[in-house]
Amino acid sequence: MAMNLSWRAPMPSARRLSLLLVHVVLIGLGFVYMYPFLWVLASSFKSAGEFFESGLSLRPAALRWDNYVYAWQTGHFNAYFLNTVVVAISVTALVILISSMAGYVLARTSVPGKRLVMGGMVALMFLPGGYTIIPTFELVQRLGLLNTLWSIIIVQTAGALIFNALLFVGYFSTISKELEEAARVDGASFPRIYAQIMLPMARPMVATVALFQFMANWNSFWIPLVFTLGNSSLRTLAVGMYAFVGENSTGWTYVCAGAVMSILPIMLVFFLLQRHFIDAVAGAIKG
Repeated sequence: MAMNLSWRAPMPSARRLSLLLVHVVLIGLGFVYMYPFLWVLASSFKSAGEFFESGLSLRPAALRWDNYVYAWQTGHFNAYFLNTVVVAISVTALVILISSMAGYVLARTSVPGKRLVMGGMVALMFLPGGYTIIPTFELVQRLGLLNTLWSIIIVQTAGALIFNALLFVGYFSTISKELEEAARVDGASFPRIYAQIMLPMARPMVATVALFQFMANWNSFWIPLVFTLGNSSLRTLAVGMYAFVGENSTGWTYVCAGAVMSILPIMLVFFLLQRHFIDAVAGAIKG
């Protein structure tokens, strides 16, 4: 027994050492991964001369907030920010509403041609967006919605419906039908069952779709670029950042300030809601 105890005694310290090494390696890799953003953040506070002289330093000599004032006012990031918030929230809300209704109908009813509809939806998922941009542009133009925020909202909503509807189909299919049968006995209609019973039970999936969709809409570039070419005041942050770089190719500190304003809000949203994000994904998988 004494030999066994003397042999096992070093194990806890060895485990602590191995865990310490793992944490050191992970922290180092995390710093390498975050370094580009940290450098952009530090550079956004530097002067033009310091930007080129300091190299890869993360320590600005002084915090020059006027870089942010210039990007916010002169670079019109105040308008871009508002446009992005309106588009991201509107598209996310519409996608959740429409895709959840479609998913519930496809999961809980036996409509004629259901398999054909499902097969067509799956096939459309593999259709590259570049092939549909020209007819979509023509349709939006004929509807008189070109160079409006509605064009971005409608096109991005339509593009996200199929995948998210299929997600809701899978989630609603796992919920017991006894709840619906009991609600029907009590006189509840099909829309009421969806709104008051099934949709609240699908909160994990709703949260998952909302978070993923909001981030995708916030970072969207292609659709806002195409449908706001004729009206620069309707640019979103991604498109506005692209134009701002072209207009300020020598003012890199202003460009860094604009990049931070474009990235930081969505990062803050994710960090503040990361617990809900993880719970939503875990609940969706468990469901």
